[in-house]
Amino acid sequence: METPSDARLADEESRPAAAAQHPPDHHRSVLLDEVLEALQPHGGIGFTAVDCTTNGGGHTAALLERSSPDGRVLGLDADTSALALARVRLAPFDGRFVLAQCNFRDLPRAAAEHGFGGGVHAVIADLGLSSVQLDLSGRGFSFQGDEPLDMRFDEAAGTATAADLLNTLDEAELAALFREYGEEPRARRLASVVIRRRERAPFARTGDLVAAAMQALGPRRGRTHPATRVFQALRVKVNDELGALDAMLDAALAALHPGGRLAVITFHSLEDRLVKWRFRGWAQPEEGVPTARILTRKPIVPSDAEVRHNPRARSAKLRVVERLAPHVEVPA
Repeated sequence: METPSDARLADEESRPAAAAQHPPDHHRSVLLDEVLEALQPHGGIGFTAVDCTTNGGGHTAALLERSSPDGRVLGLDADTSALALARVRLAPFDGRFVLAQCNFRDLPRAAAEHGFGGGVHAVIADLGLSSVQLDLSGRGFSFQGDEPLDMRFDEAAGTATAADLLNTLDEAELAALFREYGEEPRARRLASVVIRRRERAPFARTGDLVAAAMQALGPRRGRTHPATRVFQALRVKVNDELGALDAMLDAALAALHPGGRLAVITFHSLEDRLVKWRFRGWAQPEEGVPTARILTRKPIVPSDAEVRHNPRARSAKLRVVERLAPHVEVPA
């Protein structure tokens, strides 16, 4: 059985063909039609939205198109290269969008600074890596090539890189990292191999890590490459992805008008569990009244047709909630 890792890394065989047919500057937005149906953008009402993960601008562009002529969108991304591509893609909507370079945990500050602080109608967060990050960033997000082991979304953040973690954490810390953030069942063996290999030479490039993963875990079996979970674990840790997601969820709900909707697309079980239980906590609090209504009793997943055209979408799950007015009780 395939483990619940980030499919955008796991399905490596599909990547060269997909990249050839759809170059990175035309990154495919996952579950686009389903997101639009859930968020219901339309013009004439001064529709406003925040795209917490602008990437190449796909969801942002679709929201702007559907909310023409007066809809406005604030796009956030920690990756400056992604924002540069988004700016080109969104040029036809000049004057109706603002792009801000920041982690989505800083949504309240960014919204206030850019004129979206009075409440918005919709928030979208697509938590998957973009094609640009996987194929062209040169920061080691993918094990397809041989790149520096960086993995930071924001290179100017001054935080530890993936290489820093591999070269400085002790064996127990490495095992805990691989187990907690990569859900790797052989985390202790992998950590032991990393320690032995770095004694000979420090980890510097993705090829070093792939070699360690294959030594510890054996050759590829099925669709999952042995390095998939360790790459996920390091990326999640380097960027504090779960901490940022935890902060963003509460900020996103608070940013919505009553009746506004939040849509989140996850790609692995760590993210999905956090989103699912946060949504349930809002809808069924232990104390007080609900603050949101869940609109997706089960997560929406891509159709077979979408997966055929975009294999990286195959682990995507979309969950949606609607913010309730204060003191509104939801019938059981």
